[in-house]
Amino acid sequence: MSDLPDRRLNAYRTDLAEERLRGIVEAGNYVTGSPGLVCVPLVQLRSKPDLSCGTDTELLLGETVHVLDVDSGWAWVKADFDGYVGYVPDYAVLPVQRSVTHIVTAPRTFVYSWADLRFPTVRSLSMGSRIVVVDERNTRGTHYFLLEGGEAIIANHCAPVGEPLAGDYVSIATRFLETPYLWGGRSGFGIDCSGLVQLSMMMVGRPAPRDADMQAERLGAEITRDALQRGDLVFWKGHVAIMEDEKTLLHANGHTMNVSREGLDDAIRRIGWLYGQPTGFRRP
Repeated sequence: MSDLPDRRLNAYRTDLAEERLRGIVEAGNYVTGSPGLVCVPLVQLRSKPDLSCGTDTELLLGETVHVLDVDSGWAWVKADFDGYVGYVPDYAVLPVQRSVTHIVTAPRTFVYSWADLRFPTVRSLSMGSRIVVVDERNTRGTHYFLLEGGEAIIANHCAPVGEPLAGDYVSIATRFLETPYLWGGRSGFGIDCSGLVQLSMMMVGRPAPRDADMQAERLGAEITRDALQRGDLVFWKGHVAIMEDEKTLLHANGHTMNVSREGLDDAIRRIGWLYGQPTGFRRP
């Protein structure tokens, strides 16, 4: 389905973060940590400083964190967006030097070595990645944004930071159809059920908790099944799905191993034999 039991402890770990830092770092630093910026396209955040440890969630290029401690090649960070606490390799985070200007709005896109689609690509970015645009160029009718270092990205795959995408979050979620399912994933390269909800809502300016159980507790108001409409959420133990309309849902799931569209009744029957009936319905 989706969320590891360990991931449900993250809110508890977050509440204890400052407490745990006492005696680890200098007094005066442990309360807030040092501001940092994710400097790689995508990095897994883990509950332990160990590459064999499963992924709790992912952080995207340009997202801000507070670095609570650095030791033995690992940074212990708290994500500013949703308060998630965990470990990332220390090279994945740098001090904040310049404010990001734009956010990637395409599910996936490329960064080129120059403003020309025939040039080599140097990295791939997911929707939600944040970049610093320093200039613009047009090549054979295609508009590019130039990044620091002279690299380029397709301009219409980006929007200014703080400018929510038009439409509802469900229309954003549909852009991820057939994206591979990935436990702990939160990007256009692989995503889990609650990551799909969070990332889609983020892109229209609506904050959401990271995990399904947190979303079931905090997002919107509880409703009944017969009231379901577009944009409502259906919860099972450890799983969440988005209603596309009153009869059809979208979800990242381990059955198809991708983001798929499924009838509500079909999903309830299929999931029920192993995981039980829905635990709730909410209108965010």
